[in-house]
Amino acid sequence: MDDHGRTREESPWLSTTDGPRYPPLDGDRTVDVAVIGAGIAGLATAVHLAEGEQTVAVIERDRVGGAVTGHTTAKVTSQHGLTYHRLLGTVGEARARQYATANQRALEEVADRSGGFDAEFERASAYVYADGADDREQVREEARAAKRLGLPATFVGGEAIDLPYETAGAVRFTEQGQFHPRKYVLGLAGRVKAGGGEVFEGTRATDMRVGQPCEVGTENGTVSADHVVCATHFPVFDRGGYFARMKTKRSYVLGVRVAGDSPSGMYYNTGDPYRSIRTHEVDGEALVLIGGENHETGRGGSTTERYERLEAFVRTHFDVEEVAYRWSTQDYATFDGIPYIGRLGPVGESVYVATGFGGWGMTGGVAAGRIVSGLILRGEHPQREVFSPTRIDGESAKTLVTHNAAVGAQFTADWARALVASEEATLRPGEGTVVKTDDGPVGVSRDESGEVSAVSAVCPHMNCVLRWNDGEGSWDCPCHGSRFTRDGKVLDGPAIEDLPRREAREK
Repeated sequence: MDDHGRTREESPWLSTTDGPRYPPLDGDRTVDVAVIGAGIAGLATAVHLAEGEQTVAVIERDRVGGAVTGHTTAKVTSQHGLTYHRLLGTVGEARARQYATANQRALEEVADRSGGFDAEFERASAYVYADGADDREQVREEARAAKRLGLPATFVGGEAIDLPYETAGAVRFTEQGQFHPRKYVLGLAGRVKAGGGEVFEGTRATDMRVGQPCEVGTENGTVSADHVVCATHFPVFDRGGYFARMKTKRSYVLGVRVAGDSPSGMYYNTGDPYRSIRTHEVDGEALVLIGGENHETGRGGSTTERYERLEAFVRTHFDVEEVAYRWSTQDYATFDGIPYIGRLGPVGESVYVATGFGGWGMTGGVAAGRIVSGLILRGEHPQREVFSPTRIDGESAKTLVTHNAAVGAQFTADWARALVASEEATLRPGEGTVVKTDDGPVGVSRDESGEVSAVSAVCPHMNCVLRWNDGEGSWDCPCHGSRFTRDGKVLDGPAIEDLPRREAREK
């Protein structure tokens, strides 16, 4: 909490770190590899490349680790919910083992690198627990599948679970990890610099030309490179139709101080709504991080109510002294639950992508760094097949069709509502709405100080009508997950253009 006792509207990772700061690009550069995005995936890739004697330039629109990496719950684990039993059935044992090995090795890489800088890494067991007896067999099956794939997994009864409410057993992964994610990526950025690479903050990639060499254009200059790695959470240059091949979700986290002992493990449940729980020491005090209440971006009603439901859960089960932090995050998930890591698509052999981590980006992003750097340095990597962005299977294809049909219906319904919307807005502080104008749908919002902002309410990605997010004060796209500030600046892709400003019309 701040000096006035109010909950901080940010993650502790961003609240407790500032520098070092890196300058924006200040002219043209020529390097071996350009990496777009300075989160964990981009910097994990850049470090391996720098260690492989490649010259690297990392381009970041905002700050190092300031986007999704700075909003995670920061579990570093090969335990990804009920994943491995499903993978054995969908992709077979060989590829399921590739997935398991890639993420377990990513965990060990984080543990090894954290010793070189203070990322507050510590070992902890990770649990997926069953809420009730009906889910217990699912958990047993997951434990058997994960152990078969060489992971440190066992089934344990509810008595082994360090939570203040009853559970029906869990799969436990031992010797997993948790850390301070922004301190970790700042450490990686330092390693890139020490290896002769460059890191540029406040530098927005605006276009990309694929060729020999490739060129990444920015507002401050052009970076020419033999290879380009797009590690911007959603590919900022979508040359492979990724907007139609993934779905987005938003989820919410509270950082609370509780009386008495805090849970010592990392927890995730099988139920709906899911809950994610773990403890981290911040400024010498234990902070319990509790996440959940996920929903598709731009859908699911009031996001303020999501925070309220999460807080009600916390206060029901913990003796809460204060809610010190609250924040949200956005994840992109593929339809088969496996990230896309590898060559971007049909644009050429020199552009690579890492996306679709589905909420498990701390190991997924590090695994991406190992795989992409291996493809660039050696032309291969032993786990590349399971993550290939060009993979196609029948079940994923069916889900893709179903999902995009629903998006089309959403598009039609939202435009129908926009065409009959009011032409004026009456708003209290914190509210926003879409009004009808001669220029099309306009998003009008009022901030807590009473200032009114008006922007186009049409997403520049594919012309879907945006919706107001009351918990975050943003305009969100219910079709493909783009998000914008109240004054129209892009927060999340696939959109890359800001919203045009409009005139506000109020009653």
